[in-house]
Amino acid sequence: MNHKRVYRLYREEDLAIRTKHRKKRVSLPRVTPAPAERPNERWSLDFLADNLVDGRRFRVLTIVDNVSRVSPAIEVDVSIKGDHVVAVWDRLKQRVGLPQRLAVNNGPEFISKALDAWAYRNGITLEFSRLGKPTDHAYVESFNGHFRQECLDQHWFATRTEAREVIEAGRVEDHEE
Repeated sequence: MNHKRVYRLYREEDLAIRTKHRKKRVSLPRVTPAPAERPNERWSLDFLADNLVDGRRFRVLTIVDNVSRVSPAIEVDVSIKGDHVVAVWDRLKQRVGLPQRLAVNNGPEFISKALDAWAYRNGITLEFSRLGKPTDHAYVESFNGHFRQECLDQHWFATRTEAREVIEAGRVEDHEE
């Protein structure tokens, strides 16, 4: 059946024609950024997902310094949206300070207006990865692989609170080494 016939049948039945919506894209050009040379110059962010014992999913926001390979924070919650990411950064700002640049992928949490406005207010440059190029953020991808092997795959969490406590204890232990 061709598109004209489908359109005619939809009109006869008074149905709304479903249209495809364009995906929201960041208007900045995507280029390979210069590598960081000092600690706290460039941090990378990414997400992981895992399941609790009862099958409910939770997400983990990992933040990694590209030079020192230290994770200043790991956030655990069911849903982490742009506003939640901003709240994490406000807590980090008071505890350890902020980097000059943030390396992020093109996920909806990172292209949100909330994070964009927050970064602008704090003088932080957001560096988005090129589409389909996870190697642009190799440090955080490597960290996530080790984190999954050493923490998430080793534990079976019953609650989000337990997951938060175990993950934070592991992050602090790794930070002290």
